[in-house]
Amino acid sequence: MRWWSLANLVSNVGTWMQLTAQNLLVLELTGSAALTGLSVSLQAAPGLLLGLAGGAAVDAWPRKLTAAVSQALLGVVAVVTAVLIAVDQLNVGVLMALAVVTGLIATVDAPACALLGNDLVPPRDVPSAIAVGSLVHGVGRLGGAAAAGVLVSWWGAGAAYAANGLSFLFVAAVIPFLRPAAGAVTVEPIAAPSGGTPAGSAAAGTRRRGTGARDGLVFFLRRPRLVALAGITAMSSVFGRNYTLTLAVLVTGPLAGGAAEFGAVSTVLAVGGVVGAVIAGRLTGPTVRLVGTMAAVGGLLQIAAGLSPSLLVLMALIVPMAIVESVSDTAGTTVLQTDPPPH
Repeated sequence: MRWWSLANLVSNVGTWMQLTAQNLLVLELTGSAALTGLSVSLQAAPGLLLGLAGGAAVDAWPRKLTAAVSQALLGVVAVVTAVLIAVDQLNVGVLMALAVVTGLIATVDAPACALLGNDLVPPRDVPSAIAVGSLVHGVGRLGGAAAAGVLVSWWGAGAAYAANGLSFLFVAAVIPFLRPAAGAVTVEPIAAPSGGTPAGSAAAGTRRRGTGARDGLVFFLRRPRLVALAGITAMSSVFGRNYTLTLAVLVTGPLAGGAAEFGAVSTVLAVGGVVGAVIAGRLTGPTVRLVGTMAAVGGLLQIAAGLSPSLLVLMALIVPMAIVESVSDTAGTTVLQTDPPPH
């Protein structure tokens, strides 16, 4: 679990470096906030349209192999983008196409990596492992945003893409050495042969009962708290969680900042996320009501942040905003991953 957390920290630093650089790059190439938003949308669209199929694929394939291959492919895409920037061959159309490819790979990578971490701890420690993952995510965002401000200012967006590519390859290299913890609940691939496993064993039972996308969807629709959680998450994601776009436009537009200022704002946002993750780690039984309350408070703070007259006021508002929304995100992930039985 320590190796996995270290790998995720490196990966998150690289991811946030690239996200910060990507939005600044599109703004630089086009001068259009709409096209910048389109690049984010194209990267997210495969998850919306094919997310269920991606999760079913992770159920059907060996989890470690799936995660390692998907991480390596994401690294290749990032390095290719860096090379295209270096040789001045990257245009908006190519960048949009690469965003779609990244989104397609992520439909498999995201569930594979999320569940792989749960295999590394006993069942009682899964909520703590999720909180550690949220903390790693926040620290990675902190380091990535700060590093992106420096890299983009000194060497351009290509350096951020290259660093992210290396971070993915590092994760892919660590995954083969991970071993499930003693007592961890690991679910066999659905398509795996049953030979060598007693018919009455837990692994055999989970293989028979976890039959893919249809059964998963039916289970989800019959759990009101999961449906409510999805509604809250959808509302927050559509209208509130677009920081990499909205903050880039706000800082470089009305507040007249540049890459360095955007990096500073992103760093402050990440600090709040780290604090929120630490607080969320103390929660023993998060509820959907808590998730909704924190999301609502974060939304009100975001409205205030959008009206900021200066960078200092913006930074003062986004710290508590990031704290409550980090608590909301971590609590929601814990509910999602601990409410259903392992199969």
